Amino acid sequence: MNQSQPANPLHGVTLKAILEYLIAEYGWEKLGERINIKCFNDQPSINSSLKFLRKTPWAREKVETLYVYSISYDQRHGKSKAVADEKQVETESVWDKARRKQ
Repeated sequence: MNQSQPANPLHGVTLKAILEYLIAEYGWEKLGERINIKCFNDQPSINSSLKFLRKTPWAREKVETLYVYSISYDQRHGKSKAVADEKQVETESVWDKARRKQ
């Protein structure tokens, strides 16, 4: 049974998309300060974080809660997607920018 969940802000959003949003919004260091888990503080990477979060329900819940808070904050304060995209470009490494241009 596939029901629509228009009121659920997590509906249709993958864990990877949530993590990428939070990294763009806060960066690894601040994300590790907000949610003190090893995968954010010790040699962080998307893949290792996803692996940990998929196996650890309490950590995933913290990440999802921060995501919901962050997007609702953006909506309340009128932050546009263009600003979020611009911030993403600022936080990318030189290698990420080069890969995106190819």
